[in-house]
Order: sequence, then structure tokens, then C-alpha cells
Amino acid sequence: MPDYPGLITPVGHMEPVPRRIRAVLGGRVVLDTTRAVYLWEFPPYPQFYIPAADIDPDVLIDEDRPEKLHRGTARRVGLRVGELSRPAAGRVYTEDSLPGLAGLARLDWEALDAWFEEDEEIFVHPRNPYARVDALRSTRRVLIELEGLVLAESAAPVMVFETGLPTRYYLNRTEVDFTHLRPSATVTACPYKGRTTGYWSVEAGGTTHADLAWSYDFPTRDLYPIAGLISFYNEKVDIWVDGVPLERPSTHFS
Repeated sequence: MPDYPGLITPVGHMEPVPRRIRAVLGGRVVLDTTRAVYLWEFPPYPQFYIPAADIDPDVLIDEDRPEKLHRGTARRVGLRVGELSRPAAGRVYTEDSLPGLAGLARLDWEALDAWFEEDEEIFVHPRNPYARVDALRSTRRVLIELEGLVLAESAAPVMVFETGLPTRYYLNRTEVDFTHLRPSATVTACPYKGRTTGYWSVEAGGTTHADLAWSYDFPTRDLYPIAGLISFYNEKVDIWVDGVPLERPSTHFS
């Protein structure tokens, strides 16, 4: 059993989205709705299902490709703004679908240039309304090693607790030994924290271990305490907290 809260929302669960959802393609707002629905396609987070009527009809292209899916019959759709075309961008469910799905569109996240909840941009996928992400300051001593090489040590970490993931330890840059870190061009994004501004690989034992550490210089408002701090993947390094070694967790980042 992991030592952090798991994800308990069942697959197929549906709930109304209480937030205004908009998306942009080619500089144009192509959907704007206060009637979106969350649908959990797998436990970590839901997807937005958007009323097709709330998608700009001049942008939505019916590709005349009905498909039989396990949630019912859907028609494949594309998006077009001027010369910009996104074929096979999603599906609109028909009356021959599970209750509540008829008339809803499931658009691929990557088919749009940007998504917004109210007036804040969100990244990667919708935020899970049943998940918490808290950044708490601590005086617990954290030691991070790889193959016996000390990478960082801190008595003033910021600990990030996120539902469904192991605790992450964010450390001051002055507490990280950058002689073993090599900057990487990698950029990732998180719905809860924003977009990373730095990634580092680690050289240890004659091997380069790719993308073990990262930083957010401009995190989202709720995660501001981690701004500029460095964190390492628990799954790929050895961590001691108050002298107690932690087991490397097994997650999709392993």
C-alpha cells in the first residue's frame, strides 16, 4: 500500500463542471460553455465533455464518420479556423449513447491551442475536482542521493502533497549540488502547478540520468511556495526524511 492518498473516482463517473470552460484555436475562441461535464475515462482525472451547441459552428466540421464506441455511437469531427485545420479532433455522441452523453463533444486536448477555466489557462488535462495539491513549508531534514552521491540536503523543504502521487520535496537552490546537474531542454506542464522553467539531468557513476530534477519559477497561485525551488523524482533517486530512507514509489513516472 502506498504512503499517500489514492484516487478513488470510478471510471465512467460523470459530474457537471461548475466553471466556465473556453478553448482557443488559431487565436480564436472556438468553444465557450458553462454546461460542460466531467467524465472520468480513467481514475487520475476526468475529461471535459462539451455540448456541441457551445462549439462555434463555423469551426466544427462533421467528418461524416460514425463510430461504434463502448459508450455509444459518435460522429468524428474536425476543427478548422481559416487555413488552420485539425482533422479527427474529437467526437460528438449521438442519441445512441450512454445516458447523458447525447449531444456532447469529447475534443482531444492537443487539438486546441489553449484551454481556460474561467480566465486562467490550464495545462495538459482538466483538474480533478476531487484531488488536492498543497505546498507546505517544513523543518524536516531531507537528503537526496543517487548511487551514493549526495545531490541535495535541506532542513527547510517545501513539501507538496498531491492526491494520487508521492510527496514531492522542493529544496532551495543553495541546498542543491549543481556540480552533478546538467541543464536539459525538457519542458513539462501540470494542471495544478503550471509549466516548468527548468529541468536537469544528473551525472553519477559515469552515467547520465535524464531529467531527474525540475523547477517552476512561475507556478500557479496556489503553489507559489515552490517558486524557484528544485525537486527530484522520488521514483528515480534515494531520499531520506529525518534519517529514515523512503522506498522508491512505483508510479507512471518510474
